Amino acid sequence: VNQDNLKKCEALVKLESVNKYYQSGDERIHALKNISLELPHQGLVFVLGQSGCGKSTLLNVLGGLDKPEEGRILIEGADFSKFTKNELNNYLNSYLGFIFQEYNILKDLNLYDNIALPLEMQHVNKKEIKERTNEIIDLVGLGDLKKRKINQLSGGQRQRIAVARALIKNPKMIIADEPTGNLDSAT
Repeated sequence: VNQDNLKKCEALVKLESVNKYYQSGDERIHALKNISLELPHQGLVFVLGQSGCGKSTLLNVLGGLDKPEEGRILIEGADFSKFTKNELNNYLNSYLGFIFQEYNILKDLNLYDNIALPLEMQHVNKKEIKERTNEIIDLVGLGDLKKRKINQLSGGQRQRIAVARALIKNPKMIIADEPTGNLDSAT
């Protein structure tokens, strides 16, 4: 993403007539129907609706996990569909934090390693990885569980790993698909 576009664009993300379809047997499902919206540089945007209305599909399209068949997505004025492979990797690895509904935590890694992984993928030096990972683990209240395997953690603890993993990159945008579904109200 070209940082020079930041000053030129009012919206962080802009969707223009975005359409997404899925095939289910003989049926073609129109999951996103001419979605046009702008997401600001700051603040929170909530997408509400009944189950099956396309909320997760919209988030997957915004997160680059799915592509629309029609329409355009602009990230700080740059057409997402025209990103080079390197620009797409930069967007996914640095610019965007994603908190998945199903966590997408790696079961072979412990809590600490799951949270540190995004920084390793960005080739951050080991000292900074250790400092930032320990800081974010404490921030989400998991400091005493760093070496625990994933199968030894509750759903709420796994959810906090997913939140920490998105936050650790200090991204410009976080996409969260039901990020508090397994957390108690105090957490």
